[in-house]
Amino acid sequence: MKTKLKLKKMYFHARHGILPHERETGNDFEVSLTLTADLTAACQSDKLEDTINYADTYNLVKEEMETPSGLIEHVACRILRKIKTHHPQLTAVKVKVAKLHPPTDGRMERAEVTVTA
Repeated sequence: MKTKLKLKKMYFHARHGILPHERETGNDFEVSLTLTADLTAACQSDKLEDTINYADTYNLVKEEMETPSGLIEHVACRILRKIKTHHPQLTAVKVKVAKLHPPTDGRMERAEVTVTA
């Protein structure tokens, strides 16, 4: 049975960006994941080891968010690769990374990138 597990709106303060002040003071980011796998075993067993542990997955994202990058595209791809490596049962992964209130000459809520594999 194809199952989608979504981890939505994980918030982090991180030092991603090209501008020096982004690396020094950081910015706020939002990360969301959609993970697709056959989780039939978990549906039947009710056991954590038969599913994708979302607390562990959150920690994988947190580790990548703690490593500064110039571009949010780079961050999103690193998160995707790490999750796929740790959860080989996944058939699809979608990672969305948003920089909240990015530095621009105008007012902008977010700059966002989505990668899928």
